[in-house]
Amino acid sequence: MSERTAPALTKIDELLPLLCGLSSASQAEMVEAAEALRRAVAAFHMEAIRFRMFTVDRLLKAAGDDVRCRRLFDELRVELENAGFHTRSHGAP
Repeated sequence: MSERTAPALTKIDELLPLLCGLSSASQAEMVEAAEALRRAVAAFHMEAIRFRMFTVDRLLKAAGDDVRCRRLFDELRVELENAGFHTRSHGAP
C-alpha cells in the first residue's frame, strides 16, 4: 500500500462488509469482484482496476443499487481518480 492508494483501499474496506450483507443473487459474485478490485488497487494494476470497477458497478446496478453501497462505490471512484487511476474506458456521461 502507498499513500496514493491508501484512501481507495480504505473505501474498499468499508464497501466489502456492506456487499457481504446484501441479499442478492449476484452478492457472491459482487464480493468476489470487489475483493479482486482491492488486490488490483494494492498492485497498481490499471487494467484490472478499470475492469473490476466496471464489473462491481454493473453488479451493483443489477442488484438494485443499494444506496449505501452506491455512495461508497462512488467515493471509491473519486479516490481512485484522485490517485491518478482511470476507472472508466471512456469519459463519464
